[in-house]
Amino acid sequence: MNEKVVIVTGASRGIGAATSKILAERGAKVIVNYANNSTAANEVVASILEKGGDATAIQADVRDMEQMSKMVEETIKIYGTINVLVHNAGMSFVKKSFEDMIFDEFIQKSHDELQAAFTSTKSVLPYMKKQKYGKLIYVSSGLSNQPAPNFIAHGTSKGALNSFVRYIAQELGSEGITANIVSPGLVETDAITFLPEEFKKQQGISLPLGRIGVPMDIAKTIAFYASDDSDYLTGSYLPVSGGGEMG
Repeated sequence: MNEKVVIVTGASRGIGAATSKILAERGAKVIVNYANNSTAANEVVASILEKGGDATAIQADVRDMEQMSKMVEETIKIYGTINVLVHNAGMSFVKKSFEDMIFDEFIQKSHDELQAAFTSTKSVLPYMKKQKYGKLIYVSSGLSNQPAPNFIAHGTSKGALNSFVRYIAQELGSEGITANIVSPGLVETDAITFLPEEFKKQQGISLPLGRIGVPMDIAKTIAFYASDDSDYLTGSYLPVSGGGEMG
């Protein structure tokens, strides 16, 4: 990563924490963003520092332009630039069937998802345009393409995110800025603790690679997009699902 400066949103746990750690291990200077859990974020930073890496935890709600702008300004003060944004922060959503859901419940997830993507991208864009270089990486979900019961709010919001990213890629390519989508399948994180262990086991068995994902599986793919190896990729959608999403 050649000391590239990376902001990882939603980095206190799960995929975000794993991404922060592997990017730091590969030489990046990492901003570990968190919304509420400062203890967990500081633990991620401590883990990175113990291994000789460089990281700083900064609080910001990714939906709030003022907070994001302050975080970006603080990043510039500490590290002097921003090379990569990993838009990973997750938004809560209602799990219901379409028939049982009201519109406010349905649209809340799409509103939060797109507001966060819009705000995060806006906040780093001036600095990336100035240096004619930047990598924007957005974490989506396989549920954007493959429906599952009671996930209509989540899947629809991620489908909208996929479309947003392609427009960003088209518009900003001439500025030396790439935008790509990493789309996890089922991953063993806090977000799926509600699922029965037997269900997760059966889901893993059904996949070509024989298991559900772990955060580091996704983090390694994000690290590829953050590296120079992906310089000629933009607007791409990459499923990381153990073969669960083929097309």
